[in-house]
Amino acid sequence: RYGSTVAVHDASVTVAAGELASLLGPSGCGKTTLLRAIAGFEPVADGRIVLGGRVISEPRRSLAPERRRVGMVFQDFALFPHLNVERNVAFGLRGLDAAQRAARVGELLAMMGLSGSQAAMPHELSGGQQQRVALARALAPDPDILLLDEPFSSLDSELREELAAEVRALLLRQGTTAILVTHDQHEAFAMADRVTLMHAGRVVQTASPPELYRQPADEFVAGFIGQGAVVQLQVNAAGELDNGLGQWPGPKPESGVLRLLLRPEHVRHDPRSETRLTVTERRFCGAEYRYTLRLADSQELVGLASGDIEIEPGGQLPVRVDLQQAVILGPVNGQH
Repeated sequence: RYGSTVAVHDASVTVAAGELASLLGPSGCGKTTLLRAIAGFEPVADGRIVLGGRVISEPRRSLAPERRRVGMVFQDFALFPHLNVERNVAFGLRGLDAAQRAARVGELLAMMGLSGSQAAMPHELSGGQQQRVALARALAPDPDILLLDEPFSSLDSELREELAAEVRALLLRQGTTAILVTHDQHEAFAMADRVTLMHAGRVVQTASPPELYRQPADEFVAGFIGQGAVVQLQVNAAGELDNGLGQWPGPKPESGVLRLLLRPEHVRHDPRSETRLTVTERRFCGAEYRYTLRLADSQELVGLASGDIEIEPGGQLPVRVDLQQAVILGPVNGQH
């Protein structure tokens, strides 16, 4: 809580040893607050946080951050500007003599592809190099868990994807348990084995990236993850969908109404199809065009066509709608 504001509630998350997990969600959903509570920077008003069988936070007892064996990588790197790379990485190495500290720093910098940069100052490094130093510093004391708070957000998109893949490979090799906080689903999917999606301080769904994409728990998850459109369709007695979308392949819902999530890959150009939808917008995406398509009742879908299929807005695009892959968001025969 922050005063009378409850920032995180009904949030239960389990991360297995050696697992790479992610807290994903829009700004203000509580993911960074939850990460800071794990690190010991925020007290918990209720519930508890357990790390490796030790209770490290509960309402009237909180283990100090430096005693938790938790490593933290911050959004702005938080390197000490007056210390060189070697001294930054060695900062948390207590109880080691000079030779042991130097050996550990050398090992970590080699692991990060920064051998020979011990004497460099932070301002002499690129953003990607600074992030690698911050990661080496967090890993130096061999923490039980590594927390990463939007660690790639200040980097350009190409470097962000490249570094995310490098960091994942590194953490897997080390067997490090880690939690990544991000608002970027591509980053979460690239890094994490399991993703916990948060909204308004609550956990909405925890699943693997493919499951989160293919089996969203509700309409918020469907809208936040990936792209696509949620449409409401009528099913007649013969099982035919309105808007000319064909035969529904599943059982007819008792209400006669379906709410479906259709991803762009479920709506593809097919010159042989009798289903023709009006183009309202066309976006070039390299090998493909992404079309926004209007149904007869003015609802819209998003569909894909190869880069050589150019239909101007107002024209008709013949499409095949893969209803087998559609995600049902409304009840079918009383079930979800």
